[in-house]
Amino acid sequence: MGADDTFNSYRYKDTPTYTDSNGCPVMDPESSQRVGENGPLLLQDFHLIDLLAHFDRERIPERVVHAKGAGAYGEFEVLDDISDITTINMLKGVGKKTKLVTRFSTVGGEKGSADSARDPRGFSTKFYTEEGNWDWVFNNTPVFFLRDPSKFPLFIHTQKRNPQTNLKDATMFWDYLSTHQEAIHQVMHLFSDRGTPYSYRHMNGYSGHTFKWLTPDGGFNYVQIHLKTDQGSKTLTNEEATKLAAENPDWHTEDLFRAIERGEYPSWTCYVQVLSPQQAEKFRWNIFDLTKVWPHSEVPLRRFGRLVLNKNPQNYFAEMEQAAFSPSHLVPGVEPSADPVLQSRLFSYSDTHRHRLGVNYQQIPVNCPLRAFNPYQRDGAMAVNGNYGANPNYPSTFRRMNYMPVKASQEHEKWAGAVLAKQLPVTDEDFVQANGLWQVLGRQPGQQANFVKNVAGHLCNAEQKVRKATYGMFNRVNKDLGSSIESSTEALVALQVQSQPHL
Repeated sequence: MGADDTFNSYRYKDTPTYTDSNGCPVMDPESSQRVGENGPLLLQDFHLIDLLAHFDRERIPERVVHAKGAGAYGEFEVLDDISDITTINMLKGVGKKTKLVTRFSTVGGEKGSADSARDPRGFSTKFYTEEGNWDWVFNNTPVFFLRDPSKFPLFIHTQKRNPQTNLKDATMFWDYLSTHQEAIHQVMHLFSDRGTPYSYRHMNGYSGHTFKWLTPDGGFNYVQIHLKTDQGSKTLTNEEATKLAAENPDWHTEDLFRAIERGEYPSWTCYVQVLSPQQAEKFRWNIFDLTKVWPHSEVPLRRFGRLVLNKNPQNYFAEMEQAAFSPSHLVPGVEPSADPVLQSRLFSYSDTHRHRLGVNYQQIPVNCPLRAFNPYQRDGAMAVNGNYGANPNYPSTFRRMNYMPVKASQEHEKWAGAVLAKQLPVTDEDFVQANGLWQVLGRQPGQQANFVKNVAGHLCNAEQKVRKATYGMFNRVNKDLGSSIESSTEALVALQVQSQPHL
């Protein structure tokens, strides 16, 4: 970034006095106390000791997934009346606006990885509603690689580095996917050009998970949420993404920041798909299966709002690195469904924030709700909100509080059964929607060819045994697809052999 590109936020008119962390004025922040001109330093130099000690602790653990990201503040506005299907206060009244913060991210890469890498993207938003923070912890794809939550840590290991070589490893990447073929629908998304979006502004967002919205009559519906970019969907080819990774690995971060600084505020129109419990029982697909979509022809989209980002953060660490999103952060009127991956995320996301940021992470300004009163959660590291003063930390007759009544929803979800511990089996049904996406790519010029090329360029680095198993997986999607991937991949393998130096 050149001098001419300096943003106004870097310029200040006031001239404060520089001090130590305890507020004591300092004469020269770049000098150190020593004995004479060339003597040893003094332990009494609190400024130096404090400066070094703080520097040693600047880094906090990066997110185990979604480490690389960027975001901004904005607002949500209700566009259409959907009061017939929801009791959520934030969604009541056309024109109602709610402040929010959004963070985009890649999933598998480290904090310093390239924005344009082939990877799903996170799309998380925290709404500061009148009844608490409501977090949408979404991705830019409507499905994911798994539906059994125990597989998540194991899968993520294969997307990161080999524990021996510390290198990205195509063999373990495809070894996992070819032996866990319920992932095929997400693989079809990932290795199409959708896997390399042009920017955060030009991609969609999807809840993926099914939630429950309570209805005014005391019932509920199952819902999934879609965010459609108003900038138009735009992607990169593999060659463009690779070139961008080398020349400007922070492109998505820069593009978002500069667009907002220019006043080109990105926006997304929000839609909901709705299924009644009765419809869900007759639906072809398991509505709790994260590897499946609800076809729009069967469950149409209904518009309800717009999300706009219009303000950049002033401090990335404070406002983005410390932003903490969790699908367990809900508000009255919305409940989790029985989706097993969602159920596991309800615990895991909040738990990782306690690890990264501390048990009082919701006191950090970017995470703080508009109003919260919970004097039973006290103390802990970095309790900085006054710790509720003299309020009793137990249910006390000396401290009266209001409690919001909760309407019981219909008894559609009344569970009874034996305790089971087993994986959901892979069947031919898992390849139906993957084939449907392959057909969609066929209606878009060059997209099927790009898909084959993208897979072959990655798979050719895997061992033969794994390549063979992967061809079998793609054959189950479409015979022509499997054949094309095999011939393209093996041609690249042959070229690699020919290009190896002869010693």
